[in-house]
Amino acid sequence: MIDSAHLPVLQVVVPLVCAPLIVLVRGSRAGWAIAVAASVFFLGASIAILMEVQRAGVISYAIGSWPAPWGIEYRIDAANAFMLVLLGFVAAVVAPYAWASVRVEVPRENHYLFYALYCLALAGLGGITVTGDAFNLFVFLEISSLASYVLIALDRDRRALLAAYQYLILGTIGATFIVIGVGLLYLMTGTLNLADIATRLGDVRQSRPVLAALAFLTVGISLKAALFPLHMWLPGAYAHAPSAVSALLAATATKVSVYVLLRFYFSVFGTTTVFTAMPMGDVLLALSIVAMIVASIAAFFQSDLKRLLAYSSVAQIGYITLGVSFASATGLTGGIVHLFNHGVTKGALFMLAGTIVFRLGSTRLDRMAGLARSMPITCAGIVVGGLGLIGVPGTAGFVSKWYLVLAAIEAGAWGIAFVVVASSMIAVAYVWRFVEVAYFRAPSDETSRLKEGPAALLVPAGILLAASVYFGLVPSLTLGAASGAAEALLAGPR
Repeated sequence: MIDSAHLPVLQVVVPLVCAPLIVLVRGSRAGWAIAVAASVFFLGASIAILMEVQRAGVISYAIGSWPAPWGIEYRIDAANAFMLVLLGFVAAVVAPYAWASVRVEVPRENHYLFYALYCLALAGLGGITVTGDAFNLFVFLEISSLASYVLIALDRDRRALLAAYQYLILGTIGATFIVIGVGLLYLMTGTLNLADIATRLGDVRQSRPVLAALAFLTVGISLKAALFPLHMWLPGAYAHAPSAVSALLAATATKVSVYVLLRFYFSVFGTTTVFTAMPMGDVLLALSIVAMIVASIAAFFQSDLKRLLAYSSVAQIGYITLGVSFASATGLTGGIVHLFNHGVTKGALFMLAGTIVFRLGSTRLDRMAGLARSMPITCAGIVVGGLGLIGVPGTAGFVSKWYLVLAAIEAGAWGIAFVVVASSMIAVAYVWRFVEVAYFRAPSDETSRLKEGPAALLVPAGILLAASVYFGLVPSLTLGAASGAAEALLAGPR
């Protein structure tokens, strides 16, 4: 039996050990089975950790029994426990989906490498989420990023190499900014433990090195999170990566980066420094509004479904950071619950796009004329997911957007509430582009010969899509967890 007290470290160790094991085995089927097992274990451990946090409060795990701040600490509260569940849920669904998808989109000789890197990315993302050490956070961020670069490049499309290279360059710049910010904090406090940094900042919280650290960390993390206008790597990476990779990254990687920003803002620097001494609230608000409008308009003009969904992700990240900019319980709850809701919805949409790739070999809209007649389940799923992006009542997207509108009204910002609604109307336009092509155009000779995607792809995508609808109809579970996460963050140093 596994001692539940060690689950925080096992979340990282299990997928980290599975990665080299898959390389040693070098078998496609064995690698897939190991990746699925690691992902399912991650999900089970995440749920157990969330329940323990809700029952007993913050979990502190000292690596090697060295107490913090002398040793490395894994520290889990309501905020990162919620993130772990999103990460585990998506990974446990995408891993089974990858078996059929990877056979079409990745050269056979690279299949084992795909599953090894998948586990490595999962370990890195899990480590980012649970660690309470600033430098460890940077290390895990780079582990997940390096794995992601190669996963994107594994696609058969040669454009994936360029997309991975662009992501590598911008990701490296972001990592450099982050490590400079961490170095400045270490210079001022003499510690790398995040909780200890928050305590030791004390009277120097408003000093120039600390404010410079805040600036470097904001830019570096925003690059990783693809916050507008630092998003230029994202459309190419999502559009040209294997569909399983697009689903994983869109649902989790940028969301984990946003979580890191929240952790530094609220738990290390504190709301007084970030939102009062510095105008970060106003900056985030402005960038979020521009992202919601401009990226949604850009999505409308895309000729490729995956690229359309990628620009939609940039817009949806704007909704998340909009909630953060209010620095209120309602706004932060709305941002965090949208982080979860968009994760499951967009993960499902990229998986359904991968189903089209499986049959059609492309996601170009001009090749999808009449596709709904030959692939009705896939197309209906994309429509339902699109309704979630719009925020139609009965979907998870409505719940989070409703909380963002409430937060804007609480702040007396009726104009921002209007912008949230207006940007959702733009989402109607870009979702309609797919509907018009798939449902209202006559089938071409190519699409008329197609048949519905295999169950191995549709069932995993359906699970995420069902979750998106369920959490829209019964939002108490996600809202409760998001509210607890918001309270944990807002309780940080002031």
